[in-house]
Amino acid sequence: MVDTATEMLRAEHRLILEVASVLERVLEIGGGDHDTLGDCVAFFRLFADACHHGKEEDLLFPALQDEGMPGDAGPIAVMLHEHRLGREFIRRMSDALPRSGSGDSAAAVEVADAGRGYIELIRGHIAKEDGILFEMADGMVIGPACRDLCSAYDEVCARRFEGRTLQDLEDLAESLRGRYTSN
Repeated sequence: MVDTATEMLRAEHRLILEVASVLERVLEIGGGDHDTLGDCVAFFRLFADACHHGKEEDLLFPALQDEGMPGDAGPIAVMLHEHRLGREFIRRMSDALPRSGSGDSAAAVEVADAGRGYIELIRGHIAKEDGILFEMADGMVIGPACRDLCSAYDEVCARRFEGRTLQDLEDLAESLRGRYTSN
């Protein structure tokens, strides 16, 4: 049983940041590990965006709006804008990765630029959510509303994301960490 409206989301943030560090390491050593780059893109697309951002956009943000927080201004509007920016960085990486793997040096630059942009964005985004929005949320969505929200999170976690379970995506993150944390 979770105690706050954001406990699960904060744990997911830690996992997202760990995979962002893997991506950063791959890019630092030249970005030639296309399998790992592809796995990072898949993780960010399916776990960070579809699963995690989906919970925020479809569940948490509406719950905050029900409690009086505006959705078209302030923290929610900023977070939604940053989610769109993150999707664009991941799309750019995904589009350029096959060409980069075939030796296209301009595509390799695009993968690296988009990857670095995503890393910078996601680190700042998570800092803002954890330090500002989630602090507000934990004081606003309480009691039965919190229990209902957390139950809805669990329903999202039971879904499949392009055929992958949440456990599959967590295993992918563990595999990614294992590839670059001991190097």
